[in-house]
Amino acid sequence: MSLLLAIDVGNTNVVLGLYDLAQGPEAPLMHSWRLATSRERTVDEYGVSALALMRHQGIEAGHIKQVAISCVVPPLHPVMMSLSRRFFGVEAFYVEPGVKTGVKVLIDNPSELGADRLVNAVAGIEKYGAPLIVVDFGTATSFDVINEKREYLGGLICPGLNISAEALFQRASRLPRVEIAEPERLVGKNTVQAMQAGIFYGYVGLVDGILGRLLAEYPEAKVAATGGLARVIAPHTKHIKHIAPDLMLDGLRILWLRNQGLGRK
Repeated sequence: MSLLLAIDVGNTNVVLGLYDLAQGPEAPLMHSWRLATSRERTVDEYGVSALALMRHQGIEAGHIKQVAISCVVPPLHPVMMSLSRRFFGVEAFYVEPGVKTGVKVLIDNPSELGADRLVNAVAGIEKYGAPLIVVDFGTATSFDVINEKREYLGGLICPGLNISAEALFQRASRLPRVEIAEPERLVGKNTVQAMQAGIFYGYVGLVDGILGRLLAEYPEAKVAATGGLARVIAPHTKHIKHIAPDLMLDGLRILWLRNQGLGRK
């Protein structure tokens, strides 16, 4: 077995995904797992956790032949690179300025673009074509815009749904924490219902409001959603037509292939 381990290090979760390289450049995602992101966790702790999850599916360390990493948490960059060497004996491919992406970045300082946003753009173009808007529901919610020439134009970043809800819980002492989910009704009959409806539909309104403005400027753009809360929010919006929770992992697979001279250019 010859597997690629894709590692997406976000502010909230570290997501692991496996691809069977023997199935060619279009290999589907085999398995994926989420770990809580912790800047204090050691290489050994991450490594043992990763191996335990993989062994539950019959995957051993020796099956991992390649590792691709995207990381937006700088202290964890050396941790993940060490994990790749120590647990899998592989020098990881790391998404950083200079890697071949096939996407021209047209922002003021291309080196400041987060790896996650670039990887999402690459995967979104491969999957849906261009022009394209990618909405990533993560710790922050980002909106990334790619034109018909497959050029990355920039985007918007706003507080994520969980961050927004947590601010409400912390600053309003009499309001309890509630589950973030589609509410039973629009008009709440009690405090919990009212909070659930306000948080949920308020965020749906935020997303649709931003997308409405973007689509007024880029009317031909497709809209795709990814990230941990994509399945929760996207189905209730007017403008999101595609949901791809594993877009980041697919993007890492695509970039690894592209930088080996394989797959599409």
